[in-house]
Amino acid sequence: MNLNALQFGFNLDHIALESPNPKILANFYKKFLMMEFQEQRDKELICEGKDRKIIFKKGVKNKLAYAGFTCRNKENLVKFKKLIISNNVEILDFNNIHFENESFTIIDPDKNKISFGLRKKTNFSFKNKFCMPLQHLTLSTKNIKKFEHFYNNILGFKITDRVIHQNGSLATCFLTSNHEHHTIACFKSHQIGVDHHSYEVGTWDNIKILCDFFSENNIKIMWGPGRHGPGNNLFIFVEDPDKNWIEFSAELELIDDRNYKEWPQCEKTLNLWGKGILRS
Repeated sequence: MNLNALQFGFNLDHIALESPNPKILANFYKKFLMMEFQEQRDKELICEGKDRKIIFKKGVKNKLAYAGFTCRNKENLVKFKKLIISNNVEILDFNNIHFENESFTIIDPDKNKISFGLRKKTNFSFKNKFCMPLQHLTLSTKNIKKFEHFYNNILGFKITDRVIHQNGSLATCFLTSNHEHHTIACFKSHQIGVDHHSYEVGTWDNIKILCDFFSENNIKIMWGPGRHGPGNNLFIFVEDPDKNWIEFSAELELIDDRNYKEWPQCEKTLNLWGKGILRS
């Protein structure tokens, strides 16, 4: 049996975003995404809540500095590292301070830094228990076939759904490294970067709670409420001060051994209930 990332069980642990104004961005996430813990370390501003961590670094807007996936245990992490080295993936000289010492970092075809490691334990006790773990990262690329090949065939993420243009070309791919529908996804686009990142809030009631919360704080919901086709999840989107898209999702499909589905590139695929935002 071929080993893959799905067998090892990786969850998205954190993402680091560049910004011209990291402090403004950090304050937004601390207040409106209920991040209780904030500190500055190694030129990074770190915001953390229960099962969610975002890091901000000085740089340009809408750029991923790096992302980190955490593994179930050290044994699986060691096996996964051996697997990707055997697939000729280069290990970078990059120290991700948010993981234990066994972590390692690779670079994907679009030069995104992706770390794999074990989450560091924290002594901080989070008072806000609102269910909102960081769940997936969606990127944009000019070469989606190359992206899909790397994450599926080289790293071993499982393809769960694909969206296809009328001419037969690939528009979107969804891949997972655990039991959830996707932990990483990618849209074909005219640019390379971050499309959005997402938090799983669990229930429709929590979506409504967040809608009211954002309304009370004059934060406009830019898309939704709606329901995606791939993943079948409920969603709303808001923007942060740098215009990064943030998704809040509920009822995301859990995956068994089914084969991936193919969807047509159309608005209804992106939103079964109404308006869809097409990227290509």
